Amino acid sequence: MKDIGGKTDIYGVIGNPIGHTKSPAIHNLLALKTGLDLAYVPFHVEEGRIEKAIEGAFALGIKGLNVTVPYKQDVIPLLDGIDPLAEKIGAVNTLVRTDRGYRGFNTDMPGLLRAFEHDGVSIKGEDIIILGAGGVARAVVMLLEENGAQSVTIINRNSDRAEELAGDVNRISGRNFARPLPIGNIGFLPEGKKHIVIQATSVGMSPDTDKAVIEDPAFYEKVGTGYDLIFNPAETKFMKLCKNAGAKSFNGARMLLYQGIIAYEYWTGLEIGDDISDEVFEKVFD
Repeated sequence: MKDIGGKTDIYGVIGNPIGHTKSPAIHNLLALKTGLDLAYVPFHVEEGRIEKAIEGAFALGIKGLNVTVPYKQDVIPLLDGIDPLAEKIGAVNTLVRTDRGYRGFNTDMPGLLRAFEHDGVSIKGEDIIILGAGGVARAVVMLLEENGAQSVTIINRNSDRAEELAGDVNRISGRNFARPLPIGNIGFLPEGKKHIVIQATSVGMSPDTDKAVIEDPAFYEKVGTGYDLIFNPAETKFMKLCKNAGAKSFNGARMLLYQGIIAYEYWTGLEIGDDISDEVFEKVFD
């Protein structure tokens, strides 16, 4: 275990709850591998105390923070500035210290993009299906729009939310990029085409692991690659249904790894190579 002294830079993650986080394992291992004198710790922030937490962190000299649920939107008004991508997505998960406060970034979506690249999943020119219409789905759709996807179909149990998200994305992007599809109409998806499907809901997350947003095997015959943003369990029911239909499937562990690595790169100015990334992944997630 490394020594922590008066010159050690402190970083951390704030959220509620926070006991499940893997971020300290990722960042403290990165510090060990890169030889930097820093320590990364979790901070449980009670509801209604996020403003005091940010003020206190800055006063204490904390160099940077990650932000997890439920504060990714709440933290925005408390910042010195916000990166254009984070502003477009409407959520911040990484704070970088400035002279006057913290500047907000979103590394979740660049982390997902880096995970796609690692797993050989190309989104350019693709018609992609998103399951879900919440904050995570919104961020994913904006990422896809910015990085060359042809279109996105949003499928959600609440069709009104899917319509609202599609409308917002099309307004922001200035083109007819997203369309909602009621979950009862999935049979109208074109035959003979294999889609990339991104599962962006909490359905199937531990401990409720026996569920999927869509369980109809006919839907999965139209899936070429299934990407579940959940990482616990390592294989969700959505992933199993994809595999049963002969599709490739991935979980969200690589996205979680890379969002942390990108945050670490923002804080330190270093570029983390594949050798370190793969070693951290094996030690934290295997």
